[in-house]
Amino acid sequence: MRQPAEQELIGRMQAGDNTAVSDLASTYGPRIHQLAFRYLKNWEDAEEVTQDVLMKVHRKIDAFRGDSALSSWIYRITFNAAMSRLREFKQNLPNAIEKSSDEETGQPLKREVIDWAPLADEDMLRGEMRQALVRALKEMPVLYRAPVILRDVQGLSTEEASAVLHVKEQTLKSRLHRGRLMLREQLADFSTGLSLH
Repeated sequence: MRQPAEQELIGRMQAGDNTAVSDLASTYGPRIHQLAFRYLKNWEDAEEVTQDVLMKVHRKIDAFRGDSALSSWIYRITFNAAMSRLREFKQNLPNAIEKSSDEETGQPLKREVIDWAPLADEDMLRGEMRQALVRALKEMPVLYRAPVILRDVQGLSTEEASAVLHVKEQTLKSRLHRGRLMLREQLADFSTGLSLH
């Protein structure tokens, strides 16, 4: 069942209320940016995707059928926009990371991995696990990474995540299970030393 505030926002956007765009941005903008950043690993690209998604939602609100929550529809648009941006990057800059190098050292340049939190000395093991988790997620095929991020990182329900990925719930569960097994295998060294929670 749709929340009254969500229903009101949809109604205002469908009625052409321009102030609804700022409400849409304040309500969903940070979540859109966070999701886009998880896939793009680049702050500026995620900001551009966020703006594109917000404008698309505003322009296409009449196409929203209401079969699922507004947030699920928005997350699906965000996922598609992020994947489109990744494809565009790969097409326009083939092997750019491997081919580009530091002029002084000649060493290949790589995109920086964002450090999620400053690590104190007593949290060294947790920090190492976090780095291993980031590496494992980056190396995981997007088919399995997307369900893990949506369910375990973003906290979406199975229904919401399956709507975002446009797959059946059983398919999502299967991919999520496979993704978690991949992570468990990659993080096996930490299984006895630190709880994941």
